[in-house]
Amino acid sequence: MGYAGSGARLDSGITARAAASGLPALAGRAATKPMAPLGAYMKGQRGISSVVASNLVEFTMHRSHPGRAIGPALLLALVATTAHAQARDANTQAATRPSSAPAAASMPAQTPKPFVKPSDAELRKRLTSVQYMVTQHEGTESPFRNEYWDNHAAGIYVDVVSGEPLFSSLDKFESGTGWPSFSKPLVPANVTTADDKSLGMDRTEVRSRMANSHLGHVFDDGPRPTGLRYCMNSAAMRFIPVEKLEAEGYGQFVKLFAKK
Repeated sequence: MGYAGSGARLDSGITARAAASGLPALAGRAATKPMAPLGAYMKGQRGISSVVASNLVEFTMHRSHPGRAIGPALLLALVATTAHAQARDANTQAATRPSSAPAAASMPAQTPKPFVKPSDAELRKRLTSVQYMVTQHEGTESPFRNEYWDNHAAGIYVDVVSGEPLFSSLDKFESGTGWPSFSKPLVPANVTTADDKSLGMDRTEVRSRMANSHLGHVFDDGPRPTGLRYCMNSAAMRFIPVEKLEAEGYGQFVKLFAKK
């Protein structure tokens, strides 16, 4: 099928539409050159897909006679196809081009550091002689002559070495023994028990989980509903009053003391 009757040049309307497609140089070239040279010219245009250019050259070789001018309708089709290919190539390059803006640095997740028990030498410096004897060597402080046996303030008791929460004043009761006594732990997971047959007695020892501090013993003569008496050494614990819980990092326990 030939296009010789369409003339050697495009009319001004076709040229204007080709220029509007974003390829003014191609439109001007196509208006004056036969089709085969046009395809070769397109191969050299920056940004034109080589595949599209090759296809146009092949189309030229098989569908037209060498030396004949390209017709207006066919030129518009070629211009539109090439413009589409240029736009597609530009979008692909933009998508794959590395961004010049630095990527936002991701903040590492903040996780609490695991407790590491201080060395024995460090504990000797940090603890009083009674605290060290009780927590590290299973000692027992004197009854009625210790810090918390008659403490009635609201708050919690934490391990003197690790700070892990152990007991609450809400579970403290007067046992008459001279040591602070509780019916249950504040955080059961923070205390461990073990058989203790020292001093010729069969008792159940209570220790803190993280610091492995000796706290005291638990007996089954406590008040209901637990029936237990956690007989603790004041020297193994530190008391934190309600008004200081938030400031010292124990804010989650404040709600326990809210008046109902």
